[in-house]
Amino acid sequence: MDPLLIAADSALRTLFANHHAKRATPMWAGESPTPAPLTDAEKSTASALMRVNHVGEVCAQALYTAQALATNNNALRQHLNAACHEETDHLAWTEQRLKELGGRTSWLNPLWYAGSFGIGYAAAKLGGDRMSLGFVVETERQVEAHLESHLGRLPANDGPSRAIVAQMKTDEAQHAKEALAAGAAELPAPLKALMQVAAKVMTTVAHRI
Repeated sequence: MDPLLIAADSALRTLFANHHAKRATPMWAGESPTPAPLTDAEKSTASALMRVNHVGEVCAQALYTAQALATNNNALRQHLNAACHEETDHLAWTEQRLKELGGRTSWLNPLWYAGSFGIGYAAAKLGGDRMSLGFVVETERQVEAHLESHLGRLPANDGPSRAIVAQMKTDEAQHAKEALAAGAAELPAPLKALMQVAAKVMTTVAHRI
């Protein structure tokens, strides 16, 4: 019952709570305390990209929560719950930056959460702990690549957004390393390709909605 209650609490907090980061918002090296103003077009571009990044963190919360619920390994459950809490910083940072840019989060966040939760739970139940961890590794690798692409697409003078994305990229790489160290299995190539297709659909839709 406790894991189920924790999963329900995590879902409600992810989708409806105001998030507060434990770490300070990242700052770009050499960034001025008062960054240069962005044009309306630059704000629109940055808002769309940060909305996609926020959706990615919503999905990460769902994935970790589902896998923690599915596993019978208490140590792994604690590890996944800890990673889930760490991702809350990313939610808080992206939400705050969206507000600063005059943007908004995705209207489809409940759908993104539900889909990721179902995928994470199925992966853990059907494949076991090693496959579940392998799913985490591949997810984080794909997210890391997607964040790297955003660093190339964000306005060059948008230091605040670029600093947040860079720190998120570092954190996701660390989560992948931790999952590998915990015994993650390598996912089959067709499953990796399917994950890439699903991610492409999510990022394309979330960019606008």
